[in-house]
Amino acid sequence: MTSLTLFFTVLATVFIAEMGDKTQLMLIALTSKYKVRDICIGTAAAILVLNALAVIAGGILNEFLKTNLWIVKFIAAAAFFFFSLTSLLQEEEEEEETASRFSFAPLAVFTTFFVAELGDKTQLAAITFGATNGLNSDAILIWLSASIGLFAADIIGLLIGYFLHGKTPDWFFKTLAFIIFAAFGFCSLPEGIRMLNEAKNLSVPVMIPLVIAAVIFAGAVAFIIFFQRLAKKHQ
Repeated sequence: MTSLTLFFTVLATVFIAEMGDKTQLMLIALTSKYKVRDICIGTAAAILVLNALAVIAGGILNEFLKTNLWIVKFIAAAAFFFFSLTSLLQEEEEEEETASRFSFAPLAVFTTFFVAELGDKTQLAAITFGATNGLNSDAILIWLSASIGLFAADIIGLLIGYFLHGKTPDWFFKTLAFIIFAAFGFCSLPEGIRMLNEAKNLSVPVMIPLVIAAVIFAGAVAFIIFFQRLAKKHQ
């Protein structure tokens, strides 16, 4: 396989694998919280780091993810719940906090995207190409092509979110972000429980932790809504 063929093979594989993935919807939700510039910086950095890890680690990281992917799912669920809840919070004094938001926002996007994409099928595809070709002259080629393919697919979600954000009332977009992140959280949690049971040969029922998480999450939502309304009355 020539270098050019390898480049476009990896790019097309990763691009197709990412289409319709949760991270595309996640980027749509993130446009309600951060500027497009910050999202691009955080997303691009996360993609470069993720694909670098995938190509360098190769088969070793692949084996690690197979036995410990449940940890990633639990972290992802917690991150999704956190961003779902913070989507309900009203931002105040946004203009005065521009500098601090610029320094923090790309890091927040980086962390969220990194956790959501870690162990996903696109990274496993990059791992496969990296393990197959080894750490030779093709490693950088695979890293760049996988990163370009992943970013190109995810930028579609970002552009959709940016377009909708300019045409849609702010409350609608915050609600959409809340629903998307909450859905991802409640999907990741049972997946993590099942993976934990398989990895550790346990029999933890899925429904019990899921119901507990739902109750805690609902309580947190009620707490935020109550105190925001209380704050409005005292303004």
